[in-house]
Amino acid sequence: MPAARGWHGYRLWTAVGLVVVTVLAVLAWFTPALSVRTVRIDGLTAVPEEQVRERLEIPDGRSMLRIDTTAIARRVAAIPTVRSVRVQRKFPSTVLVTVVERTPVVYLDAPDGAHLIDAESVEFAIEPAPPIGVPKLVTEGSMPGPDAARAAVAVLVTLPPALSVQVGEVVARSVSDVSLNLRDGRKVVWGGTGDGERKAAVVMPLLTREGTVFDVSSPNLVTVK
Repeated sequence: MPAARGWHGYRLWTAVGLVVVTVLAVLAWFTPALSVRTVRIDGLTAVPEEQVRERLEIPDGRSMLRIDTTAIARRVAAIPTVRSVRVQRKFPSTVLVTVVERTPVVYLDAPDGAHLIDAESVEFAIEPAPPIGVPKLVTEGSMPGPDAARAAVAVLVTLPPALSVQVGEVVARSVSDVSLNLRDGRKVVWGGTGDGERKAAVVMPLLTREGTVFDVSSPNLVTVK
C-alpha cells in the first residue's frame, strides 16, 4: 500500500507540474509580459533602416514567443542588397536583426548605370555611378556577361590586398584570358582563373621591376615587358 500511495502521489505532483507549466506558457504566449518592446538592427551601411523595418512586420505588443524569426529573416533577405540575415530573440523584450550587406567587388558599365557585382558573382544593384575604388569589368570576345563576371570575381578574390586597390579594370576575354589594368597604366596578364594562390604569391615581387606588362599566366615562368 505505501508503494501504491507513493506512485499515486508522484502522478499527482506530475500532473500539477504540467498544469503549472501550461499556465505559464499560455501567459507568456498571450500576455504582454514578454511582448516585443525593442527591435535592434545591426550591420547596415548601404541599406536604409526604414526598408528593413518595413520587412520585419512585427505587430506592436506581439509576444516574443509568437514571432517567426525564420519568416522575418526570409523577408529581409529578399532585399537585393542584403547577403544574409540573422534574427534573434533577446529576452525579455528585444529582437536583434543582424544584417550582412552585399558589397561590390567589380561593376559592369551599362546605359542604365553601374551594375554592381559582389564576391559571389551576384549582380545586386544598379547605381548612377560606380563606387569609388571598385574596378570596372570589361568584356571582350564572345564570353557572355555572367561568365565574364564569374571569371573576373574568381580572379579578384584571390588578389593580394596591395594589388586589389590598384586595379582599375578587369578585362575578361575568356575563362582562360583575364587581365588587370592598373590605375597607373600598367597591365597584369593573369590568364586563367586557376593557380590563383601561386599567381598571387609571385605578382607583387614582379611588380617591383621596371616594365608595363607583367605576365603571371604561367606562375612558374613569369615575364615582364
